[in-house]
Amino acid sequence: MPPRHVPNSQKRPREYLTPKEVEELMKVARTYGRYGHRDATMILLAYRHGLRVSELCSLRWNQVDLDTGLLHVRRLKHGIPSVHPLHAPELRALRKLQRESVASPYLFVTERGSPMTTAGFRKLLSRIGSHSSLTFPVHPHMLRHGCGYKLVNDGHDTRSIQHYLGHKNIQHTVRYTELSPGCFSDFWQD
Repeated sequence: MPPRHVPNSQKRPREYLTPKEVEELMKVARTYGRYGHRDATMILLAYRHGLRVSELCSLRWNQVDLDTGLLHVRRLKHGIPSVHPLHAPELRALRKLQRESVASPYLFVTERGSPMTTAGFRKLLSRIGSHSSLTFPVHPHMLRHGCGYKLVNDGHDTRSIQHYLGHKNIQHTVRYTELSPGCFSDFWQD
């Protein structure tokens, strides 16, 4: 008989990562393994742009404009494509990645020069998480949820977050406002 499926709520306390936890994962990624800069850059872009693991692994250099600081995001799952600004940390990381990587149309490649696979990134992030101080297992979609959670807590409106994350249906975006403690901050005025 196959093992019983354990609900996510029993595996981890929540389905998103905080900015501090993402920073720690990037720090561990830089020191763990031979391709620390690539791995940390993957975490940074997935988090900052709310990318699904398949969107992250399929990123190509022709989607990145380092001169104007723009990332052309092609969403999967029938999502809405958009153009995101790239900020200084991302631009520095991408320029360094471009200098150090083998020539490829893809941003993130393996040591053999082929594009990073979704399974490869899932395993990589899981290993990085196990080397961190996090006490729960980490998976790539937690970076996307962390992005939505942070944007809500920073006070951005739900409609803008919907377009940033590429959701066609705003109900998918509303889940981040449900997670936000910021909506309760004005309940008690001491």
